[in-house]
Amino acid sequence: MIKGVHTMFYSSEPEELRAFLRDKLGLPATDVGDGWLIFEVPEADMGVHPTEGTDNTPSGTHSISFYCDDIHKTVEELKGKGVVIKQEIKNEGFGLVTSFEVPGGFEVMLYQPLYEKA
Repeated sequence: MIKGVHTMFYSSEPEELRAFLRDKLGLPATDVGDGWLIFEVPEADMGVHPTEGTDNTPSGTHSISFYCDDIHKTVEELKGKGVVIKQEIKNEGFGLVTSFEVPGGFEVMLYQPLYEKA
């Protein structure tokens, strides 16, 4: 049956984003040819959100975010590697949340879950 989830970022700077994921976030990767890196992620979870609500996100939208055990420590480590943190850490109920900038001109959420994982 289902063994895992394959996620994907689309970026106007794919080589730079691949280097960022490898060098700044420390994700191991396999080069499947011509510098096309497939990254291994340590674990994953998936949520399903309704389209109704405060932000009116359209049906079919998907999102990728990263989570960690200690957001304050992780943010300091990322800053030490030159990663630009875009917002102060805040409690969003489900977790402590911030975001960081990645090559290609967009932000990715980073959070520390406040819920118990199975």
